[in-house]
Amino acid sequence: MRIYHVPGPQGPTGPTGPAGSNGSIGPTGPTGTVEPNTYNLFVQSTAAPNGDGSQARPFQAIDEALAVAESNGIINVLQGTYPITQQISLNIPGLTIKGRAGSLILLQAPIVPFLCNDDNITIDGLTMTSDQPYPVEFIQIGGNGNQILNCQIYGPNQAGDSSTWVVNRGFVSQLNITNLLVRNNIFHTLRQPAYLNPNSMGTIMDDVVYNTRGYVVDRALFIFSGNSLGIPENAVDIALLAGTTTGAPYDPLSALEASNSSATISDQR
Repeated sequence: MRIYHVPGPQGPTGPTGPAGSNGSIGPTGPTGTVEPNTYNLFVQSTAAPNGDGSQARPFQAIDEALAVAESNGIINVLQGTYPITQQISLNIPGLTIKGRAGSLILLQAPIVPFLCNDDNITIDGLTMTSDQPYPVEFIQIGGNGNQILNCQIYGPNQAGDSSTWVVNRGFVSQLNITNLLVRNNIFHTLRQPAYLNPNSMGTIMDDVVYNTRGYVVDRALFIFSGNSLGIPENAVDIALLAGTTTGAPYDPLSALEASNSSATISDQR
């Protein structure tokens, strides 16, 4: 007769033994690279050549950044002087050109340095001047929803009465553009801060304008508000040319004058 033995219950687990020693550490791998962010590019005129647009290796010229920039991205223009002899066309919707402290755009040829050909482009915080007076504007606006913010735009001194000066301007609006915002800028020592072409529309506010012959409104529709005009005085602060609308936003003239530091208005309508 076969006899079967039934196993007894399992006893408790014994204590864990001590941990063994760590093995040796392997060699460290190579440091990875940080790819440039095409939505946040950097430019510095004094940078080494062959940069990639990152903050560590910025491009030398704004055109280099424009070649790779994305819609709604930012090009940061770092400290340095940027001589301009060829037009910079801004054709990327939503792009911001952001000037940092100490950045200077120096026009050295009779061309419009910045042509905004697309919509919702912002030029912010740039200082612009020229090596001599040229009969051009510094910025031409050809798209809708563009912005000029926190810039300082001025020309070199010109001799004689301002009526004889070369016709240099801060900016010009093309025909039929809409929703241009010009805010918190300084325009001075120019024939005109701006020429506003027919059927262009927008807002000009909180700017400082002096030593010019004033804004020229040529059948355009712009709201002027909170601007400081003069000291040294402009020949005229705002000129309303023949054909420009009567009524809002320019009339009553007393309200326009009062909302723009007692502006001098030349009403030629």
